[in-house]
Amino acid sequence: MTDLTDAFDLSNSSIHNYLTTLERDGYVMKKDDTYHVGLRLLSLGGAARHGEQIYDIAKDEVRAIADETGELANLLVEEHGKGIYVYRAQGENAVMTDSYIGQRVYLHNTALGNAILAHLPEDRVNEILDQHGMPAATENTITNRDDLFAELERIREEGVAFDDEARLKGLRCVAVPIVNNNDTVEGAISVSGPASRFEGEWFQEELPEKLKRIANVVELNTTYT
Repeated sequence: MTDLTDAFDLSNSSIHNYLTTLERDGYVMKKDDTYHVGLRLLSLGGAARHGEQIYDIAKDEVRAIADETGELANLLVEEHGKGIYVYRAQGENAVMTDSYIGQRVYLHNTALGNAILAHLPEDRVNEILDQHGMPAATENTITNRDDLFAELERIREEGVAFDDEARLKGLRCVAVPIVNNNDTVEGAISVSGPASRFEGEWFQEELPEKLKRIANVVELNTTYT
């Protein structure tokens, strides 16, 4: 804050008020006693994501699994109770969706979001649901809190989240969390594609194992970077 008061010749109270407003609106984040550029600025440009450690560490692995599977791979993080796409990579057979880098989405209706929710404290999950609700995107969206918590328990046990047309009709998705050595969830990685291709053993077993291996690499790099 001292740097800002010197740069703009404003009082500490004025700078604090500005930063509080920017934090409330998602443009900055406060970690310990330091303010950082918020991920909401991704919707205005790409500068913020380059400063995010998880982006720098995970993007090559996300790109690799997109190339390996030929499908669409995504990296999502949570901020202010919603998910933000910070990186996407398209394989040769990837289908186009409505998602884009910087987009803010509900957490309860995506595999990515559920993978993150499953590793947040229960009171934080309830806080998010109280704030943002559980609107239905399709007939497959979980809109009941008890049903969601049951699904989050399954995700914790199996280490993988599935989206069966819960946000977009015709699209399925598999996601796994990225959890650091302090058991804090950093984000989630997914592969998504048409329901006609995402079925059977490949969808239920092979793809989840590929994603778990990718996530493990990212988690190790997060720990030792």
